[in-house]
Amino acid sequence: MISPNTIQQITNRIDIIDVVGEFVKLKKRGTNYIGVCPFHNEKSPSFTVSPAKEIYKCFGCGKSGNTITFLMEHEKYNYVEALKWLAARYNIEVEETETSPEQKQLIQTADSLYIINGFAQKFFADQLFNTEEGKAIALSYLKERGFTEDIIQKFQIGYNPDARDTLTKALLANQFNKELLPKTGLVSLRNNDELVDNYRGRIIFPIHGNTGKVLGFGARVIGKTDRGPKYINTPENEIYSKSKILYGSYFARMAIDKADECLLVEGYTDVVSLHQAGIENVVASGGTSLTTDQLRLIKKYTSNLTIIYDGDSAGVKAALRGLDMALEESLNVRLVLIPDKEDPDSYVNKVGTHAFNEFVASAKKDFIIFQLEVMLKEAGTDVTKKSTVVNQIAETLSKINKAEDFTKLQDYIRQCSGLLRIDETGLTHLVNKYKRDKVSKDEKRAAVEEATFLQQQASQQPEDVLDDTQLLFNQDEAHERNILRVLLEYGLRPWDETRTMADFIFEELEQFHFDNPQLEQLFEEYKQWYQQGLEPTTKTLLYHENDTIRNLVVSISVFPFELSQKWDEVMETMNIVNRDTSIQDVMMSVNFYKLRKIKKMFDENQRDMEHASLDDQMKLIEVHKHLKEIERELTKQLGTVIIK
Repeated sequence: MISPNTIQQITNRIDIIDVVGEFVKLKKRGTNYIGVCPFHNEKSPSFTVSPAKEIYKCFGCGKSGNTITFLMEHEKYNYVEALKWLAARYNIEVEETETSPEQKQLIQTADSLYIINGFAQKFFADQLFNTEEGKAIALSYLKERGFTEDIIQKFQIGYNPDARDTLTKALLANQFNKELLPKTGLVSLRNNDELVDNYRGRIIFPIHGNTGKVLGFGARVIGKTDRGPKYINTPENEIYSKSKILYGSYFARMAIDKADECLLVEGYTDVVSLHQAGIENVVASGGTSLTTDQLRLIKKYTSNLTIIYDGDSAGVKAALRGLDMALEESLNVRLVLIPDKEDPDSYVNKVGTHAFNEFVASAKKDFIIFQLEVMLKEAGTDVTKKSTVVNQIAETLSKINKAEDFTKLQDYIRQCSGLLRIDETGLTHLVNKYKRDKVSKDEKRAAVEEATFLQQQASQQPEDVLDDTQLLFNQDEAHERNILRVLLEYGLRPWDETRTMADFIFEELEQFHFDNPQLEQLFEEYKQWYQQGLEPTTKTLLYHENDTIRNLVVSISVFPFELSQKWDEVMETMNIVNRDTSIQDVMMSVNFYKLRKIKKMFDENQRDMEHASLDDQMKLIEVHKHLKEIERELTKQLGTVIIK
């Protein structure tokens, strides 16, 4: 267990924008930042990050939390791994205390996959270099392909024997957890209880994470065969997510940063061959379509991406599939197509390093211009097809939507209008139309997603924490949550010379209680911290050990909307946004809460009067008068007599 002192140092240093910004493209909006949620598929940004409160919340899928829970959710870290990641980022020395049995089990389960993979990598390498079968079948094949032993060892390439269960026996002999083995993909479960090797007779390419640990494997058949697929990859598990991995990134990071360019190829052997040729700023997508997460991984090191694919039609289509995503990530993308039905692996071996580099430098084509040329070639002289091309290229250009890319967009419009032989102004208007349509479409989609989410949440009625959207149906809870909002936001500020705002709220609500037990729990926890001399705030309660309290703090503190700073520019004399309204906010929140409670008392009192005896009715009438006086005083302070 990491010591409390270390945890305190970490939480004090955390910058949620810095951390979340590693994985999500954030844009400042008012005091908060917004971006496309990484936890569900959406187009319109509904993911909000508050640097002041150090929390995030998606108003589309409902995911919320702090920096630590973000890392746990997004990177599949456990709590300790997330803390260690943050400690490494901020150069904090980690002190550890003894962990509980439960925590130890969680850590062991996560670490076991790494340990099993590490053992398997060494096993495969040993089989390749130190067994007759490995040397005769796999090593000889690799050398025929032009790979040296040095490059094979650098990438830790290995071989799995053709026998039924050679690796399985080695894993079991070393007492690895039998239940976890199928999850690694290294073995398969047959006939309910028999474990057998999954990658028999294949060359094994370990896939490394950014720390150098083996996340998974790609297993390739030797030569050409009809026996199964060419590659078998590790299944998705706690440490392996193929959409977030680029093969070779661990070995290429420094070279990409130095060259300020990333070369992207399709296959494992392409990466290894180019590294062997001295071209090290190269990674592979592993034969899958490019994903946003992979593009963002590249963006961490450079904004310049050169895609090197086979020159056949399949290679062209594969390259073009990632264009729109790359544009949305503001990457400068160039395309190189290898000629003569070659791939990067075979071509670099054929022409050598110098000629390969010269070819790449001279053959780079702008991605958008290349796409336009391909489409124009296919359209020929057909006017209808050319019209379709105009609309397609305008839609593509509309994906360039960052303010800092404005100059780039204008340059593309100029070049594309020239190739299309159409008016530049007309193309600009068409691009803007697609931008407007996209915004409108995204807004409608977001509304549908929110409505669907609302309906689901309302029907599910979770027992732990009620969602913000349920407030539409529960006004009592709305006022209770609002009390907690002002308490978290303003509680430690002075109310007058002798009291804080928390003191004022506690005094005013002394005779009342919360109907929602979870909200009551948070209220009492705040009061207990406050009375102990601690400083309960959104930030401090955000790292509370109780999940319910943490989730409530997030859901109460983050809102999808905020006042635009421009109000203060438009209404210069009113100072709408930046003035301090904390006292008014607390007063109104408390009074509305009390009014709501008084109204419920009215209703209960009225029901009691209908069935009470004459003597009891007289007492209840006095209660009614008393409640009416309180209501009159409250509405006078609020300036309204309306409450629903």
